[in-house]
Amino acid sequence: MGTSFAKSSDINRRWILIDAKGLILGRMAVIIANILRGKDKVFFTPNVDCGDNVVVINADKVALTGNKLDEKMYYWHTGYPGGIKHRSMRQLLEEPRSDRAVFNAVRRMMSKGPLSRSILSKLRVYKGTEHPHVAQNPEILDISKLNSKNTRRER
Repeated sequence: MGTSFAKSSDINRRWILIDAKGLILGRMAVIIANILRGKDKVFFTPNVDCGDNVVVINADKVALTGNKLDEKMYYWHTGYPGGIKHRSMRQLLEEPRSDRAVFNAVRRMMSKGPLSRSILSKLRVYKGTEHPHVAQNPEILDISKLNSKNTRRER
């Protein structure tokens, strides 16, 4: 009896809806990355895109632990001498494109390469509660019920 490997034609992709309101960013990003990669499936194959489509809503209401809002910095370089720039997580979440924080957290948890770039095309992140993927009938995944540490407890 041989080992069976998944082919891209054999994969039945689901649509999963995640409400990010009050969820811890890093814990949510790990779960999303595993779903996108297909690691939650029995027939996971490392060199095949066997994951599901993920829609994240309320990305601007994500929670962070500790002092990460002010101390976590994102750096990039413009390419010119002395062109290093930085932005804190608080500034990133206050921008019009605050959904980038969730997308970047998931992107940075994936391996680098062509397969991961194609896998990331199945991730859709939206700031508000509205999304255009209602016709796909996404299954709602409540990450807060998976583990009590996934949500921010109010003090």
